[in-house]
Amino acid sequence: MLPFLKGITTGNVVSFFIDAGLILIGNWLLKTIAKLVQLKNPESKNKFLPAVGSLLNWLSFYGIVILFLFHFSTTKWLLKPLYSKDGIKVSALLIIVAFMIVTLASRIIRLFTRYVLANVYEHYNVDRGLSYTINQIIYYTVMIAALAFSFTIVGINLTALGAIFGVLGIGIGFGMRNIAGNFVSGIIILFERPIEVGEVIEVDGKIGRVEKIRLRSTLIRTAKEGTLIIPNQYFIETIIKNRTGAEMRAEVKVSVSQGVDSKLVHRLLEDAVDQIKENCEGILKSSQLEIRFVNFRNSAMDFFVELPVANFEVKEKVESELRHSISMLFNEHKIKMPPILTDSEK
Repeated sequence: MLPFLKGITTGNVVSFFIDAGLILIGNWLLKTIAKLVQLKNPESKNKFLPAVGSLLNWLSFYGIVILFLFHFSTTKWLLKPLYSKDGIKVSALLIIVAFMIVTLASRIIRLFTRYVLANVYEHYNVDRGLSYTINQIIYYTVMIAALAFSFTIVGINLTALGAIFGVLGIGIGFGMRNIAGNFVSGIIILFERPIEVGEVIEVDGKIGRVEKIRLRSTLIRTAKEGTLIIPNQYFIETIIKNRTGAEMRAEVKVSVSQGVDSKLVHRLLEDAVDQIKENCEGILKSSQLEIRFVNFRNSAMDFFVELPVANFEVKEKVESELRHSISMLFNEHKIKMPPILTDSEK
């Protein structure tokens, strides 16, 4: 027989599985009751049922873990001290309890911020960026407290731990300076809020929406490149264009050879815009189109077209359709584009 099976009887195993089965049946009954209650109030479906279902699942999980500890608490492997620290005999049971405290704290605070504080924010019209900052501060505060308590349970001296990290910090500070810089930048972003969750920003020529601000990095969702993971230090050290309050515009630059009638080019660009307005969704009808003759070059004339659009998700699609339309009209009128010049020739 394996050492950790000593002291376990058939009665313990059968009793444990019966009690665990009762917990799962109770989980199912409570979810069924919640669905019946929801039928009387359909408007609560999106908030009530997910919260109750998630809470019941986690209560069932922790209930089964506690049952396991209760039924097998007399087994030697569970109570046998693994080490002793400052008079505290740390066993596998104590480590499991410490782990449960941390995971339970994480789950409860996430449920609290998602289903309780969200309603408070909605009631008091708290903007999305501020609510996200408050949620993150609450989460990290609770998790630090839970970790500190768990460390104390398993006999880890927090003062000694701080001294160890201090020594390690000096030794590896240069190697981890970027990580530390990003961490500090994440805290600055959460408190100062130069950018907020939900805002549309431009990063290195790419436009996207801020999805999540973490302590080390920020997630930006773009229409074409997918999700960008950007170190937080970038936002502190670089000029970032915040497009949230600005009108989003599809922008196309086109060049034609010297000698072409510039007024004709202007009219063709207007015709190209009129063509795509009928087929492309997301173009703002009320805003004014802007076409500019922007520059002369050695053998070319540059024109710039700006077309207001609803959001950044349709921006690149509209720009692509506009280029197709311009190309077709230029071909029909035999308007030539200049050759591409190298950097030395410009």
